[in-house]
Amino acid sequence: MSVRTQQHGQHVTEIVMDRPEAMNALSTAQAEALIEVTEELAANRTVRAVVLSSAIPKAFCVGADLKERNGFDDEQLRHQREVFRRCFGGLLALPVPTVAAVEGFALGGGFELALCCDLIVGSTTATFGLPEIGVGVIPGGGGTQTLARRVGLGRAADVIFTGRRLNSEEGMEWGFVARSVAEGLAIPEALALAGVIADKSPVGARAAKRALAAGFDLPIAEGLELEHQGWLSTAFSADRKEGIAAFNEKRKPDWPGLDG
Repeated sequence: MSVRTQQHGQHVTEIVMDRPEAMNALSTAQAEALIEVTEELAANRTVRAVVLSSAIPKAFCVGADLKERNGFDDEQLRHQREVFRRCFGGLLALPVPTVAAVEGFALGGGFELALCCDLIVGSTTATFGLPEIGVGVIPGGGGTQTLARRVGLGRAADVIFTGRRLNSEEGMEWGFVARSVAEGLAIPEALALAGVIADKSPVGARAAKRALAAGFDLPIAEGLELEHQGWLSTAFSADRKEGIAAFNEKRKPDWPGLDG
């Protein structure tokens, strides 16, 4: 199985890419498996945070499987393109906070999968890059958009036009890596981070993610209105009532969540 899930407690789900023979190179079948998993998680009301990881220490994902693609005719390539769009789109659209745990290579579509997550934790072994124009295409998993939104047009152009590679320390300096950790600690750190998020209000986390994702490119007045609507959706929720009560009673909240 090229993609599997692992549950950590009640509210954190880890999506594990596990295709060691190809260093998680993204095949049509693996992309379809990711689509199935993200659709299931999007509908799961108990999930509060998701971690995307690799079972392979040397690689998070090395990008599209070019050996598979080498034998494609035009129709097969168009079909795979739609599958890939759904794959990246499904991860980007997850309603809960997501964390990518990157050890080793995150190149091309692998880097784009990480960029589809809200936060990236990279170890000292992590290597990020978008080499697509070196094989005659452009990043097609959202890389021209997601990277530019995180680091700015100039730095995104530098990575995309030259194919240069960056480590996690540079990623932190540039702003697309949230935390840089020692070798082997990306997954534990990502799970710990997801656990912290899962302890917060699930209603609040989902509303905050919607406001961040949808409001980033809006004019400030429209963004503030979007934020206001998100605030309204939380302020009159059972989670807000529980959060205030727990604060005043000096105890850990027992969130009603989406069913409150």
